[in-house]
Amino acid sequence: MVEIIFLTPFITGIIAFFLPKAISRQLLVGTGAIHLFLSLLLWKNRPEAIFENYFAVTPEGLLSLLVISLLFFLISIYTVAYLKESDIQKENIFTGSMILFLSTMTMVTLSDHIMVMWIAIEATTLASAPLIYTHRTSASLEATWKYVLICSVGIAMALLGSVFITLAMDIGNVDAPLSFSALTMVAGQLDPMWLKAGFIFILVGYGTKMGLAPMHTWLPDAHSEAPSPASALLSGVLLNCAYLGIFKTNKIMHAAGLNDFSGTILIVFGLMSILAAATFILKQNEYKRMLAYSSIENMGIIAFGTGIGGIGVYGAIICMIHHSLIKSSLFLSSGNILLGYGNRFIENTGDMVKRMPKTFVAFFGGFVGISGFPPFGIFIGELFIIVGAFRTGHYVAAGIFIVTLCVIFAGFANQVMKISFDDFNKGDSKKTMGLKERDSMVWPQYILLLTSLVLCFYMPDTLYQTIIDAVTALGGGLK
Repeated sequence: MVEIIFLTPFITGIIAFFLPKAISRQLLVGTGAIHLFLSLLLWKNRPEAIFENYFAVTPEGLLSLLVISLLFFLISIYTVAYLKESDIQKENIFTGSMILFLSTMTMVTLSDHIMVMWIAIEATTLASAPLIYTHRTSASLEATWKYVLICSVGIAMALLGSVFITLAMDIGNVDAPLSFSALTMVAGQLDPMWLKAGFIFILVGYGTKMGLAPMHTWLPDAHSEAPSPASALLSGVLLNCAYLGIFKTNKIMHAAGLNDFSGTILIVFGLMSILAAATFILKQNEYKRMLAYSSIENMGIIAFGTGIGGIGVYGAIICMIHHSLIKSSLFLSSGNILLGYGNRFIENTGDMVKRMPKTFVAFFGGFVGISGFPPFGIFIGELFIIVGAFRTGHYVAAGIFIVTLCVIFAGFANQVMKISFDDFNKGDSKKTMGLKERDSMVWPQYILLLTSLVLCFYMPDTLYQTIIDAVTALGGGLK
């Protein structure tokens, strides 16, 4: 049954809170392996949910689920080695929260009912908040409260947007289940004014969780303070879950013939996010915050491509998949850098190519991939989005898009070069030679980057068809 995929980590997550360190670490990896196995079974068999009015297997949900499952499994392996090297208090709370976080994110991908989706996305906030507070410092407490407060306000707006959609049903005299699938089928009968209002509030609400500007302010602090495995999940997976809520709502808008309205708003928010990232990334002095602003940029790219429509939607989905793979790899590598140098500031790092060669390969490879260089998938996705923008006559928006990406690359490259090649002559050099680069702390990054590369040259037919099925609902595709 479909529901067992999120019920399994829910149960094991609760159990993990009461287990000693060694067993909870094994349970973390074991849950990741079981979840990946169940996700592959779901991908192959496509069963019906028991509560079919609330949960369903959709193409966009399947894509997100498979990415979540693969990432969590690899991150869990890295986490075990990371915990051995770091000093984390209440480790059972950390591992238990990670597993519960997996459960809530899985529930998001399988939710079809508009209110169940809202509940699941709110649950991701509650499950992930303890991960940000792991180090129990004043800065981590501030970041956690900012995360909970801002995202909860956003989620409240998404709830109001969901209520507006029910009003659109009532005024249009529509009698249908309150599910995304049913609403998409009867979208033409919904009242357009309330449907537009509902979309705006849902976009702002879930856009807050997605990290779209100007609602992005929680994201840099949360990513900076959370341990690197948690940051990898927040950036590589959680942001996709919020996007899924926007994507499914946009399907209703497209079916109702209001895609020009929703598309324009998505383009504006997408460009605002990319511009915000360009503004802050140029002078960023912490490498984890730099990666956080890169995530804001990529969420802007995805929103922009979705708003463009046509081939741009295909490009947005490609960017979503590859961003998850590459950015998770980068955040895991940032954990090695933090353990190796004992400092989050870029000026206190340097010469990583010699001091931490294995991590350097992963980090520099991730930088190349996330910057949109071929042959990585971000390049392909961005190319499709640019072509889509020109095809639909969005010439000014395309120009801003291209120029801003160049500015972000320049700022990103400058900081990465300092970390990788600058002379390291600050601080106690003996102290910063403390990290032994365990294989399990580097090969998960290599697998993530290799997966991104392989998908650029070979994409299984089932994966390709699932992407096409997802984007077709928004009028997207390769034509």
